[in-house]
Amino acid sequence: MLYHLLYPFHTEFSVLNVTRYITFRTAAASMFALAMSLALGPLIVRKLREFQIGQVIRQEGPTSHRKKAGTPTMGGLLILTASLVPTLLWADLTNSYIWIAVVTTAAFGAVGFADDYLKIVRRSHHGLRPLYKMGWQIVIALGVGLVLLYLATKGDYSTRLIFPFFKRLIPDLGWVYVILAGIVLVSSSNTVNLTDGLDGLAISTFAIAAATFTALAYVTGHRVFADYLALVRFPQSAELTVFCGALVGASLGFLWFNSYPAEIFMGDVGSLALGGALGIVAILIKQELLLVIVGGVFVIEGLSVIIQVASFKTTGQRVFRMAPLHHHFEQIGWSEPKIITRFVIVAIVFALFSLTTLKLR
Repeated sequence: MLYHLLYPFHTEFSVLNVTRYITFRTAAASMFALAMSLALGPLIVRKLREFQIGQVIRQEGPTSHRKKAGTPTMGGLLILTASLVPTLLWADLTNSYIWIAVVTTAAFGAVGFADDYLKIVRRSHHGLRPLYKMGWQIVIALGVGLVLLYLATKGDYSTRLIFPFFKRLIPDLGWVYVILAGIVLVSSSNTVNLTDGLDGLAISTFAIAAATFTALAYVTGHRVFADYLALVRFPQSAELTVFCGALVGASLGFLWFNSYPAEIFMGDVGSLALGGALGIVAILIKQELLLVIVGGVFVIEGLSVIIQVASFKTTGQRVFRMAPLHHHFEQIGWSEPKIITRFVIVAIVFALFSLTTLKLR
């Protein structure tokens, strides 16, 4: 909105010419999101406490977590507000990719909100029934896939799939791409949700992944960089840099209150939305498979649950002391801050490696 209000006056006030640069608007959105998070955070924490919207701890979880019962939850509302508002202020709202990213993120957040709301009302860690929760995620994801397929028929998108490390392996999936988009979005959303189990763990690793996608979105939409790196380029995707920058700023602001010991938890309204945001950005900039590397920590957390369930159902034995993986390390004696710090280090390594794959192609 500010972009559309300010840029038309660049002929009268030359300083406003900077608003046409994506780098400037990304920095502005990021700083605005950070400031918004820090400003609204204390108010939201206080209001959540007043309304007694506190975290319900499941009994089968680590016993050390029981002291966290009652900590304000649904902090994802702060993340969503602090990321989507700056995006709408500084992004080019005529860009269809921005609206797809914003609506997808909000839609996954709505599913998470319903889940959190039911947990609070019932005073139980059981929210939406798994069938309904997963069902709505699939509906949203397939809906996004159909929209993208429609854009592909108009030449505004591509259903080709890029493989990391292979410059010429770019198959066109056609209508099958709808299914791929669905898998990417649902998987991304749920793995971030599984990672949200320790103070600051999910939001810190998410911030690293979002920062990585900020760089990837920029080079994908940049003509010179995209040609040099042999990327499938759509000029519209460059605007997603603003969206990613806002996510980074909002994440850092939320981490201020969510760092150990946490004053507020993001809840499913935050984790499902953030996972959806990562997934839709990866899809729109044609880095669907690279998401596995960028979000390596989330993938490992998700795989640990799959392995644990599969092993227990087939052999009756558990591979890990507890899943997701961060709980396993708690059970073997690692302190919560140590687990968080080491997971952040691993997330940084994955992020750096994902960026090198562009040149290795």
